[in-house]
This record gives sequence, structure tokens and C-alpha cells, in this order.
Amino acid sequence: MSLGDDHQSSGDYGGAGRTRLRLPEDEGGPRRGGRSSSRSLVTVVGVVVLLIAAIAFANRGGSDSASGEDGDGNKPKTSATAPSGTRPVQSGFAHDAQGAQSAAANYAVALGSDGMFDKARRHGIVQALADPGWVDRLQSGFDADYSPALLKRIGLDENGKAPKGVTFVNRTLPAGTKVTSFSDSAASVEVWCNGLFGLAGEKTTNPVTSSWFTVTVRLSWDGSDWKVTETSQKNGPTPVPGDSPVSGSDELSKAVKEFGGFTYAR
Repeated sequence: MSLGDDHQSSGDYGGAGRTRLRLPEDEGGPRRGGRSSSRSLVTVVGVVVLLIAAIAFANRGGSDSASGEDGDGNKPKTSATAPSGTRPVQSGFAHDAQGAQSAAANYAVALGSDGMFDKARRHGIVQALADPGWVDRLQSGFDADYSPALLKRIGLDENGKAPKGVTFVNRTLPAGTKVTSFSDSAASVEVWCNGLFGLAGEKTTNPVTSSWFTVTVRLSWDGSDWKVTETSQKNGPTPVPGDSPVSGSDELSKAVKEFGGFTYAR
């Protein structure tokens, strides 16, 4: 099968949003100095206390933010554009349904990448992801799929390389996952994907197009990680295309080079 705030504070403390207190003057008679002085003193003290509290609160917030990134290794390091949630596992995927979904989504990305069109890279990908008992079967199946005839038909050479001045695009972008079966030793996960495929260049006859498909990834637990045993693919579900204007080949080629693909999909 062929797959592919830090928001600035509004400044309410000490800025335009700060409440300013104004004491009314006594009506119908002279002002009583002692009382006014007392009121003024209370007001000044109150404002100072509020300012000190505001500064302490702001400093505390900054300190907590820093410790959230450096002090607690279990919390994700986030930035203005980083997703939140549990930090991805560093070695292997969790032995549960979510771990199986994470594995399936990432394996779909790898098995649907441009690396599959290069024999050496393809074999390396399969060796890394496949259950040892299924390596040979998966390898032979993918080798048949990515045949020399296919490479020639889509405009690549025998090593899966695009002609000079042309950028080959093949990316798989998971949109969601669904567990269809799960046990301690095996799992089946469907991964709904959007794919980009084609050649970006002025004279190409295979322009980059997008498609929607669902990849079914069957997994086995080897004692430390989820491994692939089988994969299959079907079309859709496909949403109605939007009205975004089509980009030119130069813009697409530049985007592929400047925007790196994801290595962790879920």
C-alpha cells in the first residue's frame, strides 16, 4: 500500500485599568483637617498595599511559568504555539489504548512519507516499525507497491529522486484516530488522514494534490512497544473542498522545504 499567548499582560495593574479612588469633599462648611488627613493617609496606604499585592502576584505568575518548564519533568514544555497535554513518551509507546493510537498515527506518518520511495530508506522504516515476525511479509509487500514501474510513472528515477529543479512531495497528515479492537497483546487502529502527493515544478505533469483516506494499522505488543503487523487503506471520509486559491509550484516547493513534517502525530 502507498501511504503520505505568550499573551502580553493587559497591564491592569499599574496601568489604564487600575481603579483610582477619589474622596468627596465635605459639603456646607469648612473642611476638617484632621479627618481629611486621616482619609488621605488611609487612601495612600490602601493604594500602596494594592500595588505591592499586584507586583507580588505578577512576579509569582512569572516564577510559576518558569518552573513549569524547568522544574517538573512530567509537565510539557510549551510555548505560544505548542500543543498542550501529556508529553510524548521518549522511548516506545504506552501499553494502553492511547499508546496504540499514538503508535498507529506515527507509523502512518512514516509509512506515508517520501522515504518509502527510496529502497534503502524504505527497508529501514519497515525494520524499525514492524513486528519481527512480520518484517519479511511487510517488506516484500511494500517493495512490490513501490516498484520501478510506479516510480517511472510518477516521474521519479529508480532511486525515488525527482528531476533537477522539481520537488517531490509525499506527506501523510493524521486528522484523528479510532481504536477498533484492543487487548494487552494486540490492537487495531484506524487513522484518518489527509495526504499531499505530487511533484512541485514548472514543467511537471503530476502537480501536488491532496486526498483523504483512512489507514488501518494492526499492532502487536512485543513487551516494550507496539509494532506493526499489517496495514491497509481505503478512501475517505472526504470533506467538501474549500475555496482557497491554488498555490503556484514555486510557493509549494518553498513550503515543503521550509515547513518540516511532524515526527510526533498524537
